[in-house]
Amino acid sequence: MQFSEEEIKRYSRHILLPEVGGRGQEKIRAARVLLVGAGGLGSPAALYLAAAGVGRIGLVDGDVVDLSNLQRQILHFTGDLGRPKVESAREKLTAINPDLDVTVFGEHLTADNALDLIGAYDVVIDGSDNFPTRYLVNDACVFTGRPLIHGSIFRFEGQATTLVAEGGPCYRCLYPDPPPPGLVPSCQEAGVLGVLAGTIGVIQATETLKYILGRGRLLSGRLLVYDALDLSFREVRVRRDPACPVCGTEPVIRELTAYEQGCAAGA
Repeated sequence: MQFSEEEIKRYSRHILLPEVGGRGQEKIRAARVLLVGAGGLGSPAALYLAAAGVGRIGLVDGDVVDLSNLQRQILHFTGDLGRPKVESAREKLTAINPDLDVTVFGEHLTADNALDLIGAYDVVIDGSDNFPTRYLVNDACVFTGRPLIHGSIFRFEGQATTLVAEGGPCYRCLYPDPPPPGLVPSCQEAGVLGVLAGTIGVIQATETLKYILGRGRLLSGRLLVYDALDLSFREVRVRRDPACPVCGTEPVIRELTAYEQGCAAGA
């Protein structure tokens, strides 16, 4: 499929890059990316992927815009208070790039819908803010063979990694079990530096584009930890666990369950 003159001008800075070029921009346009969460992490990730020309973007979020969101969730404005986040997000993304196919799911990800939603996309970005959803997204990505771009933020620290289903570690290799309820406070209880969401969300968008293009070294097998107070990054090596209950040699988790019953809601 050829690009129009308007598209060539819009994506000219990409096309000029030898690592991208016209063929790479075609890959970006053909890509399908699902974002779980249209909040702090999903906002910057979605904005940059829309600007980059990702052809189909899916947004899963069952919440509405709250005043406390506006400190970090840059997809939403004061006039959006009370609106479903996915509708507010779609409006902003199509304003940036009207050629996009933005599909919204105004619901929470559950064991009943996760496989169908995730299986319809090429790459999944996890921008959720609770443990039940993180484990659910991970397990669904393993079952469907989809790469997962994970990110999380808490107070002044953020983390990001790329979990490639085939051969790479999954989230349970890194964190085998969720913490007990009440052990880890949520951002609502402990706070979070708003701009931290931008840093980690942009890293997630970068990893997504690298995966689509097949360029560069992904964060697979590496957990990137960012300390905003020190403005420092460090890496933690992550290896696939042969005893992992979902991606190991003898997995014991073979289907999705009601994760909210056994996981704590936290950051």
